[in-house]
Amino acid sequence: MKYKQVFLGLGSNLGDRDNYLQMAITCLQENKNIQVVQQSSVIETDPVGEIEQGAFLNQVVEIETNLEPLELLAFCLRTEKLHGRVRTKKWGPRTIDIDILSFDNLVIQFDGLELPHSEMHNRMFVLQPLSEIAPSFIHPKTKDFIRAMVDSLVS
Repeated sequence: MKYKQVFLGLGSNLGDRDNYLQMAITCLQENKNIQVVQQSSVIETDPVGEIEQGAFLNQVVEIETNLEPLELLAFCLRTEKLHGRVRTKKWGPRTIDIDILSFDNLVIQFDGLELPHSEMHNRMFVLQPLSEIAPSFIHPKTKDFIRAMVDSLVS
């Protein structure tokens, strides 16, 4: 069985933010179809969007999985719900957010899932921790190196 390399973005800005990130990682580790390979440092970032809300803690996790993309998405959504995630407003506050950033370099679009994540290249809170654990990462769609994506947001 072939394992696929996946990068997940984790974020939390409600309650015990550190604990929600750790609980999400624990859920990943407890799934027999997922192996957590590495975790970035946790960074604190300002929220994106129009909604007034508290700062986020963000992290990127590399996993290997034998799940298919929609199976992994379903697992991530169940994990969010299990930890109190309520989807009321787009980009609103949340206990935990688990985004599939890149899945085995696939470029696909399903209902409810676009790979790679459509906004990852525009978000420093994704690129900074991703560059820490995957310094040679190349965006599957644009073919940009992680360093170039980071540099384009800083300049």
